[in-house]
Amino acid sequence: MRVYLSFDFEGVAGIVDWSQCRPGGEGYEIGCRLVLGEVNAAIEGACAGGATEMVVKDAHGAMHNLDPAALAGRATYVSGRHKPLYMMEGLDESFDVVFFIGYHGSISGRSSTLSHTYNPEVFSEARVNGQLVGESGINALVAAHFGVPIGLVTGDAVTQQETAPFAPSAVQVVTKESATRFAAANLHPEDARELIHDAARAAAERARAEELEVPPIATPVRLDLMVQTADMAEVGSWVKGAERIDTRVIRIETNDLLAAFRSFVAVNYLTRQAGGR
Repeated sequence: MRVYLSFDFEGVAGIVDWSQCRPGGEGYEIGCRLVLGEVNAAIEGACAGGATEMVVKDAHGAMHNLDPAALAGRATYVSGRHKPLYMMEGLDESFDVVFFIGYHGSISGRSSTLSHTYNPEVFSEARVNGQLVGESGINALVAAHFGVPIGLVTGDAVTQQETAPFAPSAVQVVTKESATRFAAANLHPEDARELIHDAARAAAERARAEELEVPPIATPVRLDLMVQTADMAEVGSWVKGAERIDTRVIRIETNDLLAAFRSFVAVNYLTRQAGGR
C-alpha cells in the first residue's frame, strides 16, 4: 500500500514564529527537528497500519528542509523547488491515501498560527466552488483528480475546519490551539507524535479497507483568487485558463481539476513578478 505524505511547517506543535520556519532563523534547526518528529511519527504509524511504501513530499519554503537519511521507513523524499505540482509533486493514481502533516490555516480565515495561502504577498483569499480554502483545499484538487482520498490531516483546529469539506473521512490530529497568528497553546511534541502515530495507523488501516472518501469536488471547478493589487490580477490573467473577473480577482474555471491546479501554480509563480520580485 502506497502512502503519499505532504508536509508543511506551520501546523507542527511548537512552531509559532517565522524564525522557526526559515533557513538562517534562530529557531530554524529546532523547527526542523519538530517537523521531522511529526513526519516520522506519521511514517511509522502508517507502516504499522500496513503501508508498504512511503513517499514524503517536502512542501515548505524552498522544499529541502530535512535530512533524507533521518526519515523513517526508508521513505522516498521528494524535494526541491520549481515543480509542476508544487506541494503535491509526485502524487499519482497509484497511491492509496494522502496525508497532510503540519498544515495551517488560510490567510483570510480565523486566526491560525502563521496563516497564509501559498504566497501572502499575493493572495488575500482563495475559494474553491465558493468555499473558503487554504493550501489544503487547493491541494485537494490534485488528490481528487487522481482519485486518492485524504486520510490524515494534522495542524491546528482552524486547519481541521477548513480542510474538512475536502477530507470528510480523514482522521484529524489537532496539534495546537491558535490564539493569534503568532501564538498558540501547543501540545508537547511527544504527545503530538503519539497522537499522529496512532492516527496514521488508523488512516492506513482505513485506506486498506477502502473506507476513505476521495475529495468531493464538483466540476466544473471554480477557483477564485483575490490578490493584493490590480497589477497582480492583470499579470495573473496572462496564465492559460485564468480570467480577471474583477479589479483584484482572478478566476480559474474548468472541468479538469489538475488543469485548474496547474493554472493556479502558474499564477502563483507569475504574480510574484508584479510584486517586484
